[in-house]
Formats: sequence, structure tokens, C-alpha cells
Amino acid sequence: MSSQVRFTDFKSDKQPTWCPGCGDFGTMNGMMKALAETGNDPDNTFIVAGIGCSGKIGTYMHSYALHGVHGRALPVGTGVKMARPDLEVMVAGGDGDGYSIGAGHFVHAVRRNVDMSYIVMDNRIYGLTKGQASPTSREDFETSTTPEGPKQPPVNPLALALAAGASFIAQSFSSDALRHQEIVQAAIEHDGFGFVNVYSPCVTFNDVDTYDYFRDSLVDLKEAGHDPNDHEAAKDVILDADKEYQGVIYRDENSVPYGAQHGLESDMSEIPDGAPEDATDLVREFY
Repeated sequence: MSSQVRFTDFKSDKQPTWCPGCGDFGTMNGMMKALAETGNDPDNTFIVAGIGCSGKIGTYMHSYALHGVHGRALPVGTGVKMARPDLEVMVAGGDGDGYSIGAGHFVHAVRRNVDMSYIVMDNRIYGLTKGQASPTSREDFETSTTPEGPKQPPVNPLALALAAGASFIAQSFSSDALRHQEIVQAAIEHDGFGFVNVYSPCVTFNDVDTYDYFRDSLVDLKEAGHDPNDHEAAKDVILDADKEYQGVIYRDENSVPYGAQHGLESDMSEIPDGAPEDATDLVREFY
């Protein structure tokens, strides 16, 4: 960790308006600590967020930030990283923002393997709009708009990521502070698209997937001896609907980020001969 940067340097002077006890507090604290531990600071960090409770996070963190529109945080983050590869880009979202209207962008961001991290606060509910079923809600979860449950299986974002060719897939629990920070840190340090789905309980609208539920149900892959470099083992974990897992599920040690594939280096002073002078042509591909 840089002796000049503390995680509190990433805190803004704006007080969060999340409900008391919201899992997003722990998720954000872990993100800030992981950024500091990896040697980043507010001056080289760009946070992009979408819509929902998670979308407020750029206001609460002291860094460069952009609060985008619903489901579009990932293409914005991609554009930032292509234009400024020297920045540490972290995209934050929720299960509604990322796996519903933003699902198409999610799949293609995974496929492109741009060197940035994507932290999704998955509370299995639409919290900001007062408790409707989300893409990851349980099939029998009763809400104001689904009084008998959605009656369809929840989206499995980990499976989507693996099928799209993800180079890093992980899952954490916002209340397990040290493990959450460790997992987010691993995503930041990964060369490529670091995807972390975070169990971030909603204490107001979801009385099923609570803190106690996850504490009782979680299986820590590190303690279980899981090998994140084993693609088949990762598939078995991801398709196991009977357990809740946390840890690094899959990591491709040979991952080559999109920028490196196209001659756009993280150190802008070392762009090789023949590479574009700026990222204009590369950014255009995403719009």
C-alpha cells in the first residue's frame, strides 16, 4: 500500500443516503480499501456508476466520477479506459442496472476484456424504486409487482460471464469486510476485465436474502481449496444452484487485455510504434 494514500482519502464530503444497514456501505468501503492497497489514489481513479442505489456511489467517493444512465455504465467505463488507459477505471452497478437493461453491455464488456473492474451490488431487489423483483430475485420471491413471485428462474450473472469468455469472475459478501476487500483487490490487479458480484443485502425491501442468511449459507472457495485457474471447476461452482459461494471463481492467468491487444499500453508514454496516437479509433468501435 502506498504510504501516501489511505482508504479514507477516497471518501467524499457527501454523506450516503442509503438506508441504515444497507450492504452498499460495506461494498463501498471494500472498494476504497482495495484501491488504496493497490497503490491507486483519487487523482488516477475514475468511478462510473449507473442507476439505482449503487448509482450514488460516485458521489460518496472522492475521485473522478460519472453518474450515467440506466444500464450504460459499462460502455462509459470502456470509453474512459480507451481514452485514458493510465487511469484506474472502476464501474459500479446493481443487479437491475447490470443484468436487466444493461445485460447486453455486460456480455460485450466481458467479451472485450478491457482492463477495468466491475463491481455489482446484488441485493436481488429493485431498492431505489421501492421493492420490485429484479433479474436475480428468487423464483418465488413475493414483491409489490410479483405477489406470487416472478415465476421464472433468476439470471445467473456468473454463468453469463463465463459463457462470454470472462477472464476473471468472483463473488463476495459486503459484510465480510476483509474477504470482500481481498476479492475486489484481486479484480483490480487482474490484467483484464475484473468482474465481482457482491452479495449486498437490502435491509428494507428484501427480507429473504439477509445478512444472517448469507452468514449461514456462504461457502468460501479459498477455504474449500478451489482452484480458480480450473475452468471446469469454475463451471461446477457457477452452476451449483444449491449453495452461495464467495471467492475468486475463475481467473485466466494468461489474460491479455483489449488495450494490449491493440497496442494501447497503460503507460501512455510507451505506446509502441504503429499504434494510434490517441484512442479515437478504438473508442469509436463502442458507439
